[in-house]
Amino acid sequence: MSLYKLGKWICAVIFYPLYRIKVIGQHNIPKEGPVIVCSNHISNADPPVVGITNSRDIYFLAKEELFKNRLIGGILKGVHAFPIKRGMRDRNALRQGLEILNNNHVLGLFPEGRRQKNGEIGKGLAGAGFFALRSEAYIVPCAIVGPYKKFQRLKVVYGEPIDMSGYREEKASAQVVTDRIMEEIRKLHKIHS
Repeated sequence: MSLYKLGKWICAVIFYPLYRIKVIGQHNIPKEGPVIVCSNHISNADPPVVGITNSRDIYFLAKEELFKNRLIGGILKGVHAFPIKRGMRDRNALRQGLEILNNNHVLGLFPEGRRQKNGEIGKGLAGAGFFALRSEAYIVPCAIVGPYKKFQRLKVVYGEPIDMSGYREEKASAQVVTDRIMEEIRKLHKIHS
């Protein structure tokens, strides 16, 4: 059993009963081909929660600082996370993300770039739009409707893939595309709050 599968199993055993997780719209995640799952970010538990509610393996970007500890860095790599330098354009992370999509995998992104502890959905960074425009991936918005409180319902809602063809044809800016993705996440969050 791979470290990813083991980690997913352990997290599922803990998080499903602890947060009474309800998954909505899982059928909106394409079974094959490149996919970018874009979610709001409210807790450090978001990556494992998105991971366990998705039938496919997800590769997540994680802040570079987490990889400085060799043990933690090794575990993160084993569960398909890869580092990104925050606050600057990280060409290596962008290249790696595109490679993941070119190999028909799922890339998990939190476009806000950091947790929004107040529960509000913040402005997204242009990185999500970059990946959406530079790949042929399906873009699936995801809303985590919290809060993370023991034995209270936590919802993970997957919306229908966003049609990117028009944005790709008109060569829209990465920020415009990210704003569109965030708009869909906000809609899902509002409907299911």
